[in-house]
Amino acid sequence: MSIKLHGYWRSTATYRVRIALNLKGVDYEYVPVHLVANGGEQHSMDYARLNPAHLVPTLVDEDEDIILNQSLAIIEYLDERYESDFRLIPEHKTERARVRALAQDIACDIQPVGNLRVLNALKGAFNASQDDVSVWAAHWITLGFDAIEKRLQTQSGKYCFDFDVTMADICLVPQVYNAKRFNIDMDQYPLISKIADNCNALEAFEKAKPENQIDAS
Repeated sequence: MSIKLHGYWRSTATYRVRIALNLKGVDYEYVPVHLVANGGEQHSMDYARLNPAHLVPTLVDEDEDIILNQSLAIIEYLDERYESDFRLIPEHKTERARVRALAQDIACDIQPVGNLRVLNALKGAFNASQDDVSVWAAHWITLGFDAIEKRLQTQSGKYCFDFDVTMADICLVPQVYNAKRFNIDMDQYPLISKIADNCNALEAFEKAKPENQIDAS
């Protein structure tokens, strides 16, 4: 199998790539990288050769002899490489820009400040309690979702952008999963919740859920 995805079941960024692979109908090998066990398998020498940043996901395409990190770059690569019924990045320049902007609202402004290494640093370097860490993560998700809910009022339909599943939806659904982990009341975000429910009704999203992965624990 030419495509290998190295990732972690509960990693938000890995979750995005799993959705994209499923939507594009790509057969791939999933290689679990446990971010907690044994001090974090992302720090092993073998994995560091693939991704010197010690982060997940990493996509390896042996046919094209390419190793990619960064979930949004991987998603765009998959969209261009594989034909399917789903066009994750729109062709028209203004629609394409809007999709990328919303995806980056999540992938650049919300998720990074709540990822595992940041939360661990808060506990390890600043003596934050688990409750403190949860409040921190919930704060940034809430701040981001407040803005996204407003944006969706002018552009959403069944999905983030009318009736087409795009990279924006691929980013939104894993962030909703995180929001629920940190006990955020999603009733205050009816549009985000509706879109997430519509996406999760699709087989590609269902198969990508963290609890459905071989390394889920």
